[in-house]
Amino acid sequence: MPRYFAIAVVFTLIGFAILGKALYIMSAEKEYWLDVASRLKRDSVSVKPNRGNILSCDGQLMASSIPEYRIFMDFEAGGLKKDTLWNDSIDVICAGLHRIFPSKSAEQFKEDLERGHKKMARSWPIWHKRIDYNTFTEVKKLPVFNLSAYKGGFHYEEFNARRRPFGSLAQRTVGDMFGAKDTARCGLELAYDSILRGTNGLTHRRKILNKFMNIPVTPPIDGADIVTTIDVYMQDLAERAVIDELREIDGDLGVAILMEVKTGDIKAIVNMTKCADGQYREVKNNAVADLREPGSVFKTASILVALDDGVVDTTYRVDTGSGIWPMHGREMRDHNWRRGGYQVISLPRSLEVSSNIGVSRIIDEHYGNNPEKFVEGIYRVGLASDLHIPLVGATSPRIRMPEKNSRGQYLNWSKTALAWMSIGYETQIPPISTVTFYNAIANDGIMMRPRFVKEIQKNGDVVMEFPPEQVMERRIAKLSTVKTMQTILEHVVSQGLGKKAGSRLFKVAGKTGTAQIAEGGAGYHDGVKKYWLSFAGFFPADNPRYSCIVCLKKTGLPASGGGMSGVVFHHIAEGVMARHLKFDVTDAHDTLSILIPDVKNGDILAADYVLSQLGVKTISEWKGSYATGNPIWGQAQIQGNQVALTQVNTDNRIVPDVKGMGARDAVFLMEQCGLKVKIQGRGKVASQSVAPGSSPVKGTTCELIFENQ
Repeated sequence: MPRYFAIAVVFTLIGFAILGKALYIMSAEKEYWLDVASRLKRDSVSVKPNRGNILSCDGQLMASSIPEYRIFMDFEAGGLKKDTLWNDSIDVICAGLHRIFPSKSAEQFKEDLERGHKKMARSWPIWHKRIDYNTFTEVKKLPVFNLSAYKGGFHYEEFNARRRPFGSLAQRTVGDMFGAKDTARCGLELAYDSILRGTNGLTHRRKILNKFMNIPVTPPIDGADIVTTIDVYMQDLAERAVIDELREIDGDLGVAILMEVKTGDIKAIVNMTKCADGQYREVKNNAVADLREPGSVFKTASILVALDDGVVDTTYRVDTGSGIWPMHGREMRDHNWRRGGYQVISLPRSLEVSSNIGVSRIIDEHYGNNPEKFVEGIYRVGLASDLHIPLVGATSPRIRMPEKNSRGQYLNWSKTALAWMSIGYETQIPPISTVTFYNAIANDGIMMRPRFVKEIQKNGDVVMEFPPEQVMERRIAKLSTVKTMQTILEHVVSQGLGKKAGSRLFKVAGKTGTAQIAEGGAGYHDGVKKYWLSFAGFFPADNPRYSCIVCLKKTGLPASGGGMSGVVFHHIAEGVMARHLKFDVTDAHDTLSILIPDVKNGDILAADYVLSQLGVKTISEWKGSYATGNPIWGQAQIQGNQVALTQVNTDNRIVPDVKGMGARDAVFLMEQCGLKVKIQGRGKVASQSVAPGSSPVKGTTCELIFENQ
């Protein structure tokens, strides 16, 4: 009892001492410790949220945020104990780093790290680039690096990196980020940055026992995901088709846009520029940003306006002469002027053969005295509409409207302006506007706004939808006029200059375009001719599902919109339509194939079961159930459209005849007799080293030779 009493007194005194010390700290040292606490805490520390993903139309990841790391070494941490461990492990560490990063030798790693150790650097970079999580975990397993930052000195910086699982696919449309700054650079990343970014959170940070403890105040709100209209398969198909043709013709630039007719969804958008190393990459979103003179694809709009105004019909005929025609002091030429031109042709034929003279004469004769009416018609059919493309850098078409001064004189117009405007010059139109116009023709005159994003999702739930939207409340022209134009465009492919864009499997409609383009200060006269080759159309022509435009920029001749851009259009159209083919399983049946399979000798009970499941009739005089029965050994022989299965009695006291059997059955029977088996080849047993019918000697090796028969 005295001992227990003494212990109780001691603990009581300790308790009073603790209480006294606490009261002393709370009163006499209060100001001091509050000052220390203020130095060890940080209020209002911003916490970044996770950036949302960009998904394809079927939910595949096109851009996502993943962690990346930069790794460092603090050579002052851990003191002498760490230094001893470091000196003992340096060779193992460097060998491990070389295994993880093969481009740098172990000797180079050792030299570099020893230099940092000599300087006793606090943040010496172990590797000069960022690494992914898997590589980071491999480095973290190495000696010294697997210790805590205070003992070993290994520490890191974590970055929220942006990665595209499909690489450069639709790169300029999906967009890029400015590295660790988490700042959107272009494309949908920039257009929907506020939605993808999310909202920063807020936390207080306090240092306790050499560690910081975070006290959340406002949690960060992660960014939402956006679901695009891009189809990964179609995008890949279009990119490969454009690049293949650019390499074939040594082109400078290639653009392709694939659009869904009913919705306006952009299923694929390609922008390939030839770089200094000869490779093709996406440098700029030319499909929405480039203002180009469209060339002959504009002729469709010119004829559509004339038909809709009723100044001409499909029976109208125009004289194109011998391929050269004077137009207000300038000569206009058709592409076949050296061969004598087309002479007198009908209005539809002028589009089929893309006659410059035919189209310009039709427009000049009916609108020459009132060019404002023609340009108003171009505006009416929607070709000059602002499509409100949600991509930074997108431009609207520039189609000039004639203007007069107070005396009735034109300020921005010449006599030749209308004639050349009607065939695709004197205007600047981005490819996205041209394909939207052709899409409207395919959609019976209803112009759909190009749609790049279908919806916004948060944790898998749809929080916002972007339904298909019309550009204009009315049709671009009367329905009868649009139907007439659909037929003419189909004839352009079936019997005009657009034949290479066509397909034997379905109907295609569209229009070719070849325009000489002006670049630099010398314009068209810089000595090097450059061409903008186009094909715009839709497919299948009798029930349009997709519209597409392909534009190629090329230096020098030969240059053909139908023969070059049309080929790319053909490959894209056939590749896309191949996905929609539906076959019946009976289509896979080959009438010349053998319907009865080759049956090996062996377990004929198992063979009988398989043949019955395949619907093949068998001839057998024995009974048995495969589900519950033991093997029945025998031989198989094809007789007409049936298979005869004959049972053969086996006896373990004699060597069986396994010729014609498969490896499994032959080995089983041989080992039942006590023989060891060595096999060579594959197929059926062709020969056996131990003669069948002989007495087996246990432990003897029997070699089985297999051959494909």
